[in-house]
Amino acid sequence: MPSGAAPAKALILLKSAAKSRSGRATVLEFHPGNFLAQAGLGKTIVEIPAGSTIFSQGDPADAVFYVQKGKVKVAVVSKQGKEATVAVLGCEEFVGEECIATSHPLRLVTATALSDCVLLKIGKKEMMRVLGKEHAFSEVFVSFLLARNARIQEDLIDQLFNSSEKRLARVLLLLAQFGKEGKPEIVIPKISQESLAEMVGTTRSRVSFFMNRFRKMGFIEYDGAIKVHSSLLNVVLHD
Repeated sequence: MPSGAAPAKALILLKSAAKSRSGRATVLEFHPGNFLAQAGLGKTIVEIPAGSTIFSQGDPADAVFYVQKGKVKVAVVSKQGKEATVAVLGCEEFVGEECIATSHPLRLVTATALSDCVLLKIGKKEMMRVLGKEHAFSEVFVSFLLARNARIQEDLIDQLFNSSEKRLARVLLLLAQFGKEGKPEIVIPKISQESLAEMVGTTRSRVSFFMNRFRKMGFIEYDGAIKVHSSLLNVVLHD
């Protein structure tokens, strides 16, 4: 999950026409924040407990989810049953956007709640309607897609050129949202060492070794949830 521009935060009103005292129609500006904050036509707010599946690989790709609260793991499963974590998404990010970005009718990935989540489920038809009608919203969505694409490129470079220790440090910093607008979360939800190993591209034993090393050096604390200190940046920046 890459650093980059986050969707607009300001709460703003849907475009509508209202009669003023003078009898003239007043057009209220559409803003994405309000659209993404509330349920409505083609939109529902759903609460997903930690560990529950939001959608599975092979399900119909009929909706996009916007994360209002919590963290979501996105994974893909091979024909042999091997699972690989490809992303962990947090607040103000979209999940299942491939149903808009591609024409594939089925989900290509599985999304699972890493922590208790509150999501806005937007039907595909409603998502397409708003993207076509509201330029401000299409800017937010395209900004997210570009940020995701940049993150994928960064992940590839990370895998090719950096050690597993640096890759793990980077994953932890990204999970804690260091480098994104606003304050970092510092404490990230409980995530298994197996999942971290999948994201880093190494073994669980190596993750365990580096996690213990980071803890001894005071870079992290963990007892279930993981507390990440900014000093962990030293691992990523050190040559």
